[in-house]
Amino acid sequence: HYQEAIDVYKSLVLQSPEYAALHVYIALCYYKLDYYENSLDVLNTYLQTHRDSAIAINLKACNHHRYYNGKAAEQELSVLVDLQSTSFTAENDIVKHNRVVFRGGEDAQQTLPPLIDIIVPEARLNLVVNHLKQDQVNEAYALMKDLEPITSQELILKAVVFSMVGQTSDSADFMRIARDLFQRVGASPSECDTIPGRQCMASCFFLLQQYSDVLLYLNSIRPFFATDDTFLYLFGITNAATRNYKEAEESLSAVKSEKIRAESSFITWLVRCYIMTNQPKKAWDMYLKMETSTESFGALQLIATDCYRIGSFYYAAKAFDVLERLDTSEEYVKGLRGACAGVLQQVAADKMPADHLWDIIRILDASGRAHMEAGRNQMAQQNDKMCQVMRNWAKDANLKGKK
Repeated sequence: HYQEAIDVYKSLVLQSPEYAALHVYIALCYYKLDYYENSLDVLNTYLQTHRDSAIAINLKACNHHRYYNGKAAEQELSVLVDLQSTSFTAENDIVKHNRVVFRGGEDAQQTLPPLIDIIVPEARLNLVVNHLKQDQVNEAYALMKDLEPITSQELILKAVVFSMVGQTSDSADFMRIARDLFQRVGASPSECDTIPGRQCMASCFFLLQQYSDVLLYLNSIRPFFATDDTFLYLFGITNAATRNYKEAEESLSAVKSEKIRAESSFITWLVRCYIMTNQPKKAWDMYLKMETSTESFGALQLIATDCYRIGSFYYAAKAFDVLERLDTSEEYVKGLRGACAGVLQQVAADKMPADHLWDIIRILDASGRAHMEAGRNQMAQQNDKMCQVMRNWAKDANLKGKK
């Protein structure tokens, strides 16, 4: 109830102006509410007459970290370091902790463990964050499993850890606990209208696969995360899941993180978005840039089936051609022939360049030869018949192009 606390502190300041330290508590409340400008305004006024206040300087540094960046925060922290003496052991530990945070987790696993639950309560949470950034989910879980969360930060972090464990272990129990924790934060009166609160409700509905509700919350905080890769990724997936493919493609394409872009889920959704926004060539080019892997095979299957479904038969045929060479299952053999027939229809209707038909004939011809060499004579004969039908039609239509 930080806003209520601010109101009380302000009334006390009016009654007793000599209690100047109350301004620091007001600034702390503003900081907790994410009102960093307000907090800095109060702190700067206080520090004009109390330049050596360690608490105020440290809080100012924390504000700079949230409002500006870690480098700006560390500059403010250096003021506190200069003021400290060896007798301020607790403050030295706080400085160690904050320096790790301001430097984006540098040396976290060496510096933070001794501080957990002794002097700096936040050390546990920041160490968990560091483990998650390093994809060390088990280590993060070990730190959070027995923690009874009280603050919103503890609830959110435990929810994140449990959701990641639940996804990797396919545990419904862990996912349920994660949803409940997210909902506790998002539905609480103190957080429901804050950015973290809305993020939590979005996460809860995402785990429930209620994507329309997810979009409702994400749209409400979108202006604050215009360049945040994680937000762009989640926003893109959610739009794709609700068939808003154009907006999904724009959001996913804006992601800069190579780590995220390498994830199979990211690749799958972006490939689908390209196809569903009538950009099958982009989907195909994306596949061509991939190394042979489970992810590339999945992308190939998606291109084949989705392109066929929406009538992009040329790229469906190219995908089925590769799939058939890898596995001569009936699904791929029939898929290739069906897609090739679709190309002929579209060329006949002037909806596709003539060159595409000649490409398809070459693909079918090569496929037929491969079947013949493998002793699958009936399949080879069927391909030959299709090729002959296409060539005859092209001749009758006086079709020109690369043969």
